[in-house]
Amino acid sequence: MSAPHDPRADLRQQLLSQARKRRRPAPPVARPTEGEQNAAPPTDVSEHLIRFDAHPGYQQIAMMREGARRLGLTDPFFKVHDGNAGASSVIGGRECLNFSSYNYLGFSGDARVNRAACDAVARYGTSVSASRVVSGERPVHRQLEQALASAYRAEDAVAFVSGHATNVSTLGYLLGPKDLVLHDEYIHNSTLMGAQLAGARRIAFPHDDTDALDALLTRHRHQFERVLIVIEGLYSMDGDVPDLPRFIELKQRHQAWLMVDEAHSFGVLGEHGLGLREHFQLDSTAVDIWMGTLSKSLAGCGGYIAGCRALVETLRYLAPGFLYSVGLPAQVAAPALEALTLMQQEPERVARLHEISRYFLEQARDLGLDTGHSIGAAVVPVIVGNSPLAARLSHGLFEQGINVQPILHPAVPEKSARLRFFLCCDHTRRQIDTTLHTLTKMLKDASTPLDTT
Repeated sequence: MSAPHDPRADLRQQLLSQARKRRRPAPPVARPTEGEQNAAPPTDVSEHLIRFDAHPGYQQIAMMREGARRLGLTDPFFKVHDGNAGASSVIGGRECLNFSSYNYLGFSGDARVNRAACDAVARYGTSVSASRVVSGERPVHRQLEQALASAYRAEDAVAFVSGHATNVSTLGYLLGPKDLVLHDEYIHNSTLMGAQLAGARRIAFPHDDTDALDALLTRHRHQFERVLIVIEGLYSMDGDVPDLPRFIELKQRHQAWLMVDEAHSFGVLGEHGLGLREHFQLDSTAVDIWMGTLSKSLAGCGGYIAGCRALVETLRYLAPGFLYSVGLPAQVAAPALEALTLMQQEPERVARLHEISRYFLEQARDLGLDTGHSIGAAVVPVIVGNSPLAARLSHGLFEQGINVQPILHPAVPEKSARLRFFLCCDHTRRQIDTTLHTLTKMLKDASTPLDTT
């Protein structure tokens, strides 16, 4: 008896055929004529245009380094951690309190998660060696995606090899020049790059200002075919959350898509860490596109999209960042799957994270520190008012064995320069007390305005 016909096979072939047609043929190679071969090279190009050390980006880096040198500070970036980074970390051979990692639930370094990675690499090797659509698919990929879909109560999910590329490729493929992206002014760079790739028009609205968004939708919705609203579940600069019910109401009334970037909110918000939808106790189908990363609470690397089956199938077969990229290494997918399983089995980790985050926020505010609009969930900024002071405080804290990164202009407005504290479930109250006591003493010592000339 012949096997029953599988209509999905026809669908796969059709979609792959469409994908191949979308690939542009390589332009013809221009062959110089005999006269051009003998011609002298052009001399009208300024030399600085072809020197990397004259590039504006490198010039900006050099200027920042010179400013730090004048202040007697070391470069606060690219510190080398020797070992796992959690509530503490070894940097330069010295153990420090660590507030600069996204290991919110402590799963990076957990023996069970490590074992999942070791077992996967022993079985599948260090690379799946191909794009998943051709021959890079492994069972652990679909197991992870099905677990993510289940966590969101969505029809399906797809995992990409990079969180940044997830947004770039998703927006870049789904949208086009006739479409509009409306995003929170604090949205992540990956969304901006995705809109740019798509050729869509892009308009920012003031942070979490739903009235301003409503006005923009009223003014512009009729001018575009598709409109996508993009917000984050937990804003990593400020530690605050959007008014999700209001955003849902607006997207429904104006017939737009709503996308929520849960890079920092999944594993953090909600009683079980299931993110913004659990925080607000809402049906996940009210949001069209759920995006998240595997590199924070889930202790892996990469990103994912969860939603309806049509959305996920479209991305799985046609999104360039998935279709033309090698699949997730098995030893990255497997620990993320294990962390997701353990997160749901051990809700006490989420409870500990909530408790220590609230404690940090309350103690900081009692000491008169400016924590902005943080709700006290994993991310708490301490806003100090100018970039030189933020850099100086970060430097001083590190000398005292406390690692926290400064966020400087132009990443934030100059008056909003800050230290950004990331909490994890393994931080203790004593560590928080030590850190805040040290910080407040330094702020008192630095009360005289700095001479930055």
